[in-house]
Amino acid sequence: MISGRIYRNPVLKSIFGAIKRTMASTTSAASESEIAQQIKTGEDPNTEDDMKDDAADKLKSTLVDTVLTLEKLDVNLYRAAQMWSAFRTKNLFGGQIVGQALVAAGKTVNPKLNVHSLHSYFINHGNPDKPVLYRVENIRDGKSFSSRSVQATQEGKPVFIMNASFHIHEESPFQHQFPMPNVPDPEKLPSDRDLLESFIKIPDTPPKYREKAERLLAREIPFEHRRVDGFRSFHIGQIPTEPRLLTWVRALGHIGEGNKQMHACVAAYLSDLELCMTSTLPNRDIGLGFVTSLDHSMWFHAPFRSDEWMLYQCESPFAGNSRGMNFGRLWRKDGTLAVSVAQECLIRPKL
Repeated sequence: MISGRIYRNPVLKSIFGAIKRTMASTTSAASESEIAQQIKTGEDPNTEDDMKDDAADKLKSTLVDTVLTLEKLDVNLYRAAQMWSAFRTKNLFGGQIVGQALVAAGKTVNPKLNVHSLHSYFINHGNPDKPVLYRVENIRDGKSFSSRSVQATQEGKPVFIMNASFHIHEESPFQHQFPMPNVPDPEKLPSDRDLLESFIKIPDTPPKYREKAERLLAREIPFEHRRVDGFRSFHIGQIPTEPRLLTWVRALGHIGEGNKQMHACVAAYLSDLELCMTSTLPNRDIGLGFVTSLDHSMWFHAPFRSDEWMLYQCESPFAGNSRGMNFGRLWRKDGTLAVSVAQECLIRPKL
């Protein structure tokens, strides 16, 4: 529960209410009679859109072709020259570093093994305009597990360290998982672009928030979100909310079924998109001056495709001492828990 903070800006409150009403009217499903007629006649109103999606899916994922492509320099030494980021920040994007480090580690492991966990720390801020070197150390190769340590450096300075463990597939009678949250399918939800365009069109939107929304719309990003909570989960405005998020996410473009390791690397990138900011949601009426990831851990439970919709469930059980604790779960659309994530971030107010 949120305690001690009451939102007191009626202008923004009315704006978010208007967005909710607008999106509800523009994204409503067909009436029951229309659906019944479509089932009866076999008509599919989305056939043309589906054909466009199929054509788009044949394009390779930008994340794989650029951001997660490494050059081998020597034995266990790799370089990432593509430090592109959709966020245009002064520092390296954490998800990109985790994903690239996992690519490097995976290149040194028997392909019969797949990553099952990684634990990492961000040591220094990196420069997104300069390449990063990844040196992999072979810690152990066993019959069913392999361990690797990766250090990322930039101009001789360490910026990131990671330990990763790889496991051969084993069948086991010991199985259970939590149930997946009951949420609408991503196809029934507006895209981020839909939400931002609706936000901009509302006359009472303050100029500074309108400008931020326009900057977000101008980004060229290799992933897509469909937010269960709509505009509430966007990091625009000052409305305090519960420290929980539910959003569908997938990489744009085609990756394919064969490379489990690459899907894990893409998921590492995607897992850092929303998680850190979850711990700031209850205090959004406080000016945010600085936020950055301190560490990042992941556990991979079941096979998945990161170019297909997965539900990202994020929650923050605690924030204090200038740090926020966050947990995430990535669910396949069929309800299978695929990945668990944990991250602590540094959050400081605007001075």
